[in-house]
Amino acid sequence: MNDLLSSYLPILIFVGLSGVIGLALLVAPFIIAIKRPDPEKVSAYECGFDPFDDARMKFDVRFYLVAILFIIFDLEVAFLFPWAVAFQDVGWFGFWSMMIFLAVLTIGFVYEWRKGALEWD
Repeated sequence: MNDLLSSYLPILIFVGLSGVIGLALLVAPFIIAIKRPDPEKVSAYECGFDPFDDARMKFDVRFYLVAILFIIFDLEVAFLFPWAVAFQDVGWFGFWSMMIFLAVLTIGFVYEWRKGALEWD
């Protein structure tokens, strides 16, 4: 019975630690919040300048395309690291699977490049 209870100890530690972190995140805004607000303290601040445009302005679609490209290539790297670590164990099937994955990503990148999605005129 003692072995059974000790196997649940990591879960109990995790739940306790997550509760402490959650409680700290709930209490921290009350401690850090502005005590005596004035217009200077609560004014919007944007990179050293006062905001000069509406927050609901339209963005160019190229910003979204670059963001999507970043996510795609970030995920590619996330798949490449475990593959590289287990490279000796995956064999030829794992090797060619990754080559097909990289080829599909390269074809998509070349397609976006040819369409002009990366041009910033």
